[in-house]
Amino acid sequence: MTDVIEGLWPYPRPDSPPLLTPEQAEHTLNVWLVSRFSMLTLFCLLEPLRVANRFGRDLFAWRLLSADGEAVVASNGVRIDVDGAIDSLGDTARLMVVSSYDAEATVRFQDRAVLRRIAAHGGWLGGLDTAPFILARAGVLSGYRVALHWESVAAFRREFPDLEVSPAHYELDDTRLTGSGGAAGIDMMLTWIEQLYGPALVDAIGLQLVHQRPRGGEELPLRHGELPRSVMRALAIMEANLGKALSVPELCRLVGQSQRQLARLFQRHFGETPQQCYLGMRLDRARQLLADSQSLVTEAALATGFTQPAHFTRAYRRRFGEAPSVTAERGQG
Repeated sequence: MTDVIEGLWPYPRPDSPPLLTPEQAEHTLNVWLVSRFSMLTLFCLLEPLRVANRFGRDLFAWRLLSADGEAVVASNGVRIDVDGAIDSLGDTARLMVVSSYDAEATVRFQDRAVLRRIAAHGGWLGGLDTAPFILARAGVLSGYRVALHWESVAAFRREFPDLEVSPAHYELDDTRLTGSGGAAGIDMMLTWIEQLYGPALVDAIGLQLVHQRPRGGEELPLRHGELPRSVMRALAIMEANLGKALSVPELCRLVGQSQRQLARLFQRHFGETPQQCYLGMRLDRARQLLADSQSLVTEAALATGFTQPAHFTRAYRRRFGEAPSVTAERGQG
């Protein structure tokens, strides 16, 4: 439904309106909170809806749900009470899944069945941060572009090579919405509200949130700050070759910098050598593969340039304090 409001929206009511019920609001968003979800993602998801209701209209209601109807603990340790269980949803419900660490650890077969039921009846499904893994494993993302947290992109592509991963912070379709979560959720929700009610309301919400949206669809890139060009180039080459384990001399040749000078720059900016930084990046990628996909330890090691399993296990344990097999077991639920 599109309901474009002409002209400026009035100044918001000084009092925050009461929480609306689904019967009172024009739109209801059901939010499934998965254990260890991101609190920041939840706030950025709901605050634009709350502010929208301050402009004289009862537009949005939301319900917090869990798999079993019990309270959920976020990644910051805060316990959140919920309004019910996801199996209480109707066939055409609008459901957003919010997760973060260990996205699949507590998800059951019957939970994925709820997603498939809603999808089969043309319902609206969304997933933020690592939640696209949950949706993809339920088989409800085929044919859609998928956006998710940048840390999980490599593992997602490995597990779901047939799905198209988007570089954008969010992808909004008629019946699917996926995104990276975090602060980007504000822009995502403002885009959804704009589709429903036009730009005037969205501009007013942005003013209330003291938030300026990027213009012209521009992205908000991750930056390393004011680093020397040779360091930026070295980091880019490392990132592009996490599966090859380039030698330091080869890295320096590609960067166009002497080993001594590059080592000095890395020590100044990161407190470690290029070799240590590169090893850490490869191990971080291996951990993502083990935690977010169904990869075996040997597969994760080979995918990040480790040809000797014993060396991989020792380096992994030094960095993360546990064996890679432990991470793999946790990732596979």
